Amino acid sequence: MRWIALLGLCAAYLQGGLTKAFDFPSALVEMEHFGLAPAAPLAAAVIVLEIGASALILAGRLRWLGALALAGFTIMATFLVNRFWEMAPPERFAATNGFFEHLGLVGGFLLVAWHDLKGRDAGARA
Repeated sequence: MRWIALLGLCAAYLQGGLTKAFDFPSALVEMEHFGLAPAAPLAAAVIVLEIGASALILAGRLRWLGALALAGFTIMATFLVNRFWEMAPPERFAATNGFFEHLGLVGGFLLVAWHDLKGRDAGARA
């Protein structure tokens, strides 16, 4: 059950990383849409981060590091993409929801990191 929960937490990042990897031209368009340059290295870095950090979490090796990496990535992407405070009312509603949903994901990843580090600390004392 725990692994399924972790898979659910990582699902969007696995899907996003794989989609970008298999359709790299669209990943470049996405980077350019958000004003990120140079697009190719940034898109490649996002692919590696999304898939790699998810793999760390699911494999249980350096789970805390993968969780903190996705938490940091998510908070940065949230402030870049869901700038609801700059939007007019029709778009503002969806962007506000997306912003706070992503904050929830950040909280989930922080809990995963904390739990993993807490478990390592308890194991070191045993």
